[in-house]
Amino acid sequence: MMGMEKLIVILKISSVWCLLLGCEIIIVEAAPKASLIKSLPGFNGTFPSKHYSGYVTINGDIASSKNLFYYFVVSERNPRDDPVVLWLNGGPGCSSFDGFVYEHGPFNFEAGKTEGSLPKLHLNPYSWSKVSNMIYLDSPAGVGFSYSKNTTIYKTGDLQTAFDTHDFLIKWFNLYPEFVSNPFYIAGESYGGVYVPTLTSQVLKGLIAGEKPIINLKGYIVGNGVADEIFDGNGLVPFAHGMALISDEMYEEAMTSCKGNYYNPPNYKCEIAVEKINVDDTVATVWLNNDAVRKAIHVNQGSGSWSLCTSDLLYNGDAGSIIPYHKNLTAHGYRALIYSGDHDMCVPYTGSQAWTRSVGYKIIDEWRPWMTNDQVAGYTQGYDNGLTFLTIKGAGHTVPEYKPREALHFYSNWLEGKQI
Repeated sequence: MMGMEKLIVILKISSVWCLLLGCEIIIVEAAPKASLIKSLPGFNGTFPSKHYSGYVTINGDIASSKNLFYYFVVSERNPRDDPVVLWLNGGPGCSSFDGFVYEHGPFNFEAGKTEGSLPKLHLNPYSWSKVSNMIYLDSPAGVGFSYSKNTTIYKTGDLQTAFDTHDFLIKWFNLYPEFVSNPFYIAGESYGGVYVPTLTSQVLKGLIAGEKPIINLKGYIVGNGVADEIFDGNGLVPFAHGMALISDEMYEEAMTSCKGNYYNPPNYKCEIAVEKINVDDTVATVWLNNDAVRKAIHVNQGSGSWSLCTSDLLYNGDAGSIIPYHKNLTAHGYRALIYSGDHDMCVPYTGSQAWTRSVGYKIIDEWRPWMTNDQVAGYTQGYDNGLTFLTIKGAGHTVPEYKPREALHFYSNWLEGKQI
């Protein structure tokens, strides 16, 4: 395969001659043809755009190589100009097919009529591929369809995962060089709140070092993401009380005994009070473990059976608080959207709202409702340096699953730089 730089030079020369001779310019895609998905079991229609899938192998040593699986959905609107967005689910240890199947992928999945039968696939009118090119990546190795023959590498952590995923991106853009000039964003949810900023920081390091291909990084998106153990942990009790999920008595008991420190209970009474408060993936599992589906999307047999989340990883959260990553990235001019379903008790919006405020940036768009279809869909506050916090009314931990239309609205507006 010719290198990206050589391809671009040839295209430029061809363009000049065509302008002189009046011929029509036809740009041939450089995407690997063997990765093209031609059909999918359960779907009988025509794909609204091209789909590709396969593996990118990182680490040159065969004994420790990691085979990272991706599914690439080309934008249904304008692939050559629309952003390329990498999507990462969290866990750590959960497959990004969670986002593909249940949230903002190109299909809606209708469960089969009998137990274990294949679901039917229908086009999703609120797919994020309506406005962007989407890469769904199973990361790190050991998650979803990504694997290594050497399972000792499943002992990993935040920093190694960011390093590996950056390596994946460099190799992926070499496979798909026609997309390297598109605006590029990194997005994810839940533990993706760690994956996304650490990976974005790794991409920034590569850009500073002059690594090629030069990725056109523009910003990142985090949904209901963990960021800081103290902010996230201490947001739970006030959230549960404010949502009327616990009584005034339970709240007052926790407030009195914990003195605001709910994340790390300072005494036994606080521990008991917090414990009182603390007190479906079938469709995807059937579809992704079907032999015909696995063949259609080019899954290697070595990956084993697919599960939504794995317990095979020995994972170390070694990045610490993610707030410094956000400060550094936004200070470098990268836009950041932090969105949160306001009915999520896993990572309550109260923690995310608190840490975005703690960054200390000037408020340039004061707390206000945002609308879809003449209805209040949530609230937002904008800060200096391109940092935006947004809530989605009535949404849980996986926002596009609960509120697909609203999610596509804020997603597309933010990508285009429009006011949400």
